[in-house]
Amino acid sequence: MSSMFSAITSRDHKLMRRINRWAAPQWIRLWMIWATRLGDGWLWSMMALVILLFGGADRFAAIAAAGMASASGTLLFMAIKRICGRERPCATEPHCWARLLPPDQFSFPSGHSINAFAITTPLILFYPALTLGLLFCAASVALSRILLGLHFLSDVIAGCVIGMLIGYGAYLLVLTS
Repeated sequence: MSSMFSAITSRDHKLMRRINRWAAPQWIRLWMIWATRLGDGWLWSMMALVILLFGGADRFAAIAAAGMASASGTLLFMAIKRICGRERPCATEPHCWARLLPPDQFSFPSGHSINAFAITTPLILFYPALTLGLLFCAASVALSRILLGLHFLSDVIAGCVIGMLIGYGAYLLVLTS
């Protein structure tokens, strides 16, 4: 088990060093900064408002599932981060162009990724026509965390998986109640 974690950590650090030295084009820099800032909660709040206004008969169930998933995801990632205590990439090595400060000192798992996919999953299940747009938003938030030097790849992958599981669970819970 420890050799598996060593291999993941080694690959994470190798990718981090490559990304940290990449002078990304300005449009990518802006996209990543906007994605991460909107992933702080603004995007999901705007989405909730749009769904409340135009979401049809399922709007309250969709918002309940997304809200429940987000709250559960936040509690879970806060607990896991304290237990794991993994240092962030930006604390390990400076980034060449991103200067954002992390919201806390721990890296694993990515809370932004958990929330992005915890919210997106039930919304996709309630509104399949929005799948591409929702996945683009969630994936942008997740990718931004890596490219801005705030998380390792494994932090984000774990966050996405945890978020999808929580989102699906919240969706099932709302459907059965």
